[in-house]
Amino acid sequence: MVDDAAAAIDFYRRAFGAREDFRLDAPGGGILHAEITIGQSALMLGDATVDEAESGAFAAPASLGGGTSVALHVFVPDVDSLAKRAEAAGAEILQPPQDTFHGDRTVILKDPSGHLWVFLTHVEDLSEEELQHRLTTAG
Repeated sequence: MVDDAAAAIDFYRRAFGAREDFRLDAPGGGILHAEITIGQSALMLGDATVDEAESGAFAAPASLGGGTSVALHVFVPDVDSLAKRAEAAGAEILQPPQDTFHGDRTVILKDPSGHLWVFLTHVEDLSEEELQHRLTTAG
C-alpha cells in the first residue's frame, strides 16, 4: 500500500519499466486496487488512504515512521541498467549493484513511497554445498 498509488505506478513505470495491467478506481477517489508487472513478476498495490483499504490492516511505509518490514525481490534481465534508470527516476540506492555470494548480481533500493526493493540478475547456478560454503566464508 502507498500514499499515492497513481504517482507510485508512474514511478514504477519510469524506474523499473513496469507495465500497468489493471486499475480499479475507488468510488471516492484514489486507487482501490491496481496490478502491475515488472519483469515477469506481478504486483498489486493501492492507496492506503482509500476508505475501503483503511478498514483493514493496510499501511504505507510513511505511516509506520518510514520503516517497512517487507523487501520486494524481483529478478530482471539487467540489474545494472535498472539501477541507473531507477536512480534517475528518484530511487535511493541503498546498496549499489554487486555480485553476491548466492550467485546473483543484486541492487537494493528504496522507492519514493518508502518500499524496499531487491532487484537481482541471475549470474550462476550453485549447488547447496557451494552456496553454504560461500555463505560461511563471506562473513
